[in-house]
Amino acid sequence: MIRVLVVDDEALVRGGFTHILSTADDIEVVAAVPGSRAVRAVHDSRPDVVLLDIRMPDVDGLTVLSDLRRMPEPPVVAMLTTFDADEYVTTALRSGAAGFLLKDTDPEQLPHLVRALAEGGTVLSSKVTRRVVDGYLDKAGHEPAAHLTARLTDRERAVLVLMAEGLGNSDIGSRMHLSTGTVKGHVSAVLSKLQVSSRVQAALVAERAGLLGPPNDGDTG
Repeated sequence: MIRVLVVDDEALVRGGFTHILSTADDIEVVAAVPGSRAVRAVHDSRPDVVLLDIRMPDVDGLTVLSDLRRMPEPPVVAMLTTFDADEYVTTALRSGAAGFLLKDTDPEQLPHLVRALAEGGTVLSSKVTRRVVDGYLDKAGHEPAAHLTARLTDRERAVLVLMAEGLGNSDIGSRMHLSTGTVKGHVSAVLSKLQVSSRVQAALVAERAGLLGPPNDGDTG
């Protein structure tokens, strides 16, 4: 079972996400709490995935993210947002968020996105990605994305594309007929060559370099 914690100050949002995710046989919502109770809830319920509102009235979602990332074994955290571009998103990416998605994501897609997160994949709402990718990479001081991806071997480039599509290591291995250990090695090489520290940042480089096709909103990748 994939253990999920939903953090949002609006009870209606918490209830909606809980109801949708509870329809999946392999997902358990272990808690749904406001932001002020998020860190304690993670300690108590030990979720695999946290869906965290990026902006809440009683506590800053980015502060909660930083607190969670400092834990010895932090959960995977994806940020929830109602807007399609904001400086909060850029900060969340730099702080280690595994992705971000809009609160109006298609309910049928939500369990799929949670599974991708649990498998080590990324979740990038296309509405957000198209608006923040250039600004994020520019502010990060990266070389042009095309120069970075040119350093990759053909196999590493193929791994990067699948990472950007939201696939975890086991799924990438199945797709490319590689062992999980081999995939991990390629992922490490990709992150190093692209000068990034996370899969979601690598996905943004792939997006900017033109390696991805036009995404559908709510897709992983």
